[in-house]
Amino acid sequence: MDLSTRYLGLELRNPLVASASPLSNSVDGIRRLADAGVGAVVLYSLFEEQVRREAEEDARLAEAGTEIFSEALSYFPAETEEEAEQEAIADEPTPRGYLSLLERAAAAAEIPVIGSINGVTPGGWTSYARAMQDAGAAAIELNIYYIPGDPNLSGRDVEQRHIDILSRVKEAVTVPVAVKLGPYFSSTGEIALRLNEAGADGLVLFNRFLQPDIDPESMAVVPAVDLSSPREGRLPRTWISILRPHVQCSLAGTTGVDEPSDVIKYLLAGADVVMTASALIRHGTGHAAVLLDGLAEWMVRKGYGSVGEVRGALALAAGPDQAGRERAGYVRAMRYANLTRVPW
Repeated sequence: MDLSTRYLGLELRNPLVASASPLSNSVDGIRRLADAGVGAVVLYSLFEEQVRREAEEDARLAEAGTEIFSEALSYFPAETEEEAEQEAIADEPTPRGYLSLLERAAAAAEIPVIGSINGVTPGGWTSYARAMQDAGAAAIELNIYYIPGDPNLSGRDVEQRHIDILSRVKEAVTVPVAVKLGPYFSSTGEIALRLNEAGADGLVLFNRFLQPDIDPESMAVVPAVDLSSPREGRLPRTWISILRPHVQCSLAGTTGVDEPSDVIKYLLAGADVVMTASALIRHGTGHAAVLLDGLAEWMVRKGYGSVGEVRGALALAAGPDQAGRERAGYVRAMRYANLTRVPW
């Protein structure tokens, strides 16, 4: 049974990838994920705001140092490994702590470790992707977490922002770059094609936007972080199925993975890898073996010898009437709901 797959040009032992989460905020956590059997790990995200803050602080210290010694321009205290580890798991880890963790994790894990950088504006912070590469990242996952709150901003401007950020990062690195997309575009297919043409090595579908909630008793806006549920996987699987014949880059499915059947559905739709964090947080890192064993057992029952044979078996064939087929599926679902009196 061959569970191996190829993602972003990387050879993985299987298609299960641990996506960015608190599980990957330490070397021990990454080792546990690797020992559990995942094919690769995405390190938790480093944020644009953190990079900017560190740059501003470095500039302030450098400016202050010139008033004393010119040598101060090149002096920053070295961290011990213990200090770096503590920084990496703190509420506000520093970029230097992140790079230290990435370097040690890449050396310790026998699977690819993918760096994750989260930003919303084209700018100098994107050059930090190069530092991730130099620290040992096998690839970069570019998480463009952007909600356009300005109602005067056009959809084309929002899309162009994604292209510009990708282009800046691609200029800075030679390792593969994946773009993690949200689902809220007027034409998800077109932005996927544009990113593919702009050099994206992979697309991760879809980002979950964790909007805050409102507490009516305290009259406050409060943070809300919910684990995903299997039903959330339908939307990314739909788009993976549509995009599979049209893009050359890798496709990663994420969101709504809890059981082996969820992994199988993503592969049938055309995903190269299936990412999960919620299931591993909910059930523990050992659940990775449950997902992989379930995939292998299903492949044996269905007569598949490799993941490559499964991938895209139920993807939509390329053609001019993909929208019509999607519409027909919607109509059948509505008729089924009416016939069975499914409650809304």
